[in-house]
Amino acid sequence: MMTHDDAEILDLETVWKGFFRVDRLRLRHRLFAGGWGQPITREVFERGHAAALLPYDPVRDEVVLIEQFRTGALTAGAEPWLVEIVAGIIEDGETADDVVRRETVEEAGCEVTEVVPIMDVFTTPGGSSERIAIFVGRIDAQGVGGVHGLADEGEDIRVFTEPLDAALKRLANGGIVNIIAVTALQWLALNREELRRRWLAGEA
Repeated sequence: MMTHDDAEILDLETVWKGFFRVDRLRLRHRLFAGGWGQPITREVFERGHAAALLPYDPVRDEVVLIEQFRTGALTAGAEPWLVEIVAGIIEDGETADDVVRRETVEEAGCEVTEVVPIMDVFTTPGGSSERIAIFVGRIDAQGVGGVHGLADEGEDIRVFTEPLDAALKRLANGGIVNIIAVTALQWLALNREELRRRWLAGEA
């Protein structure tokens, strides 16, 4: 059980365990005004940690994006086919780097030759412990596209390439609402020139 000097878990109960898990916690934490707050009860969705990668071709100045069906978007009343970047759950014994390299092959049909970490983020820390390591990876976008994914995992993933400027325009127009993809694209927009200079010059 996780501990922290300024927070105390008084009780933890697993209330659902399937593909993912839901825990109910009774806890208290220190207050900004000083002292300890009253005990509170919260549920936390435990789905493990993940890694994601934005494939980028610095020669063509193109990114590889994917589109797939998302149940959560459907139940929220939104368009359920979302434009995203490749991602996967980090299994025991794997590193985040291992995951993004594997998932880029499985989900996008291309191989990453260099990986640059962007940041580690929480997506919904109010209700989930999931932390996601986000990367940008160098790829050759020539011939990339089509439908990919593992059929035995129910994956049906449309893969397409797009000039980075077009992807950023899609983002500005509200065509990309997955926060992981938003974060990666905005980072690349800010760091494109430096990254291209390094990669095209053959620097590490």
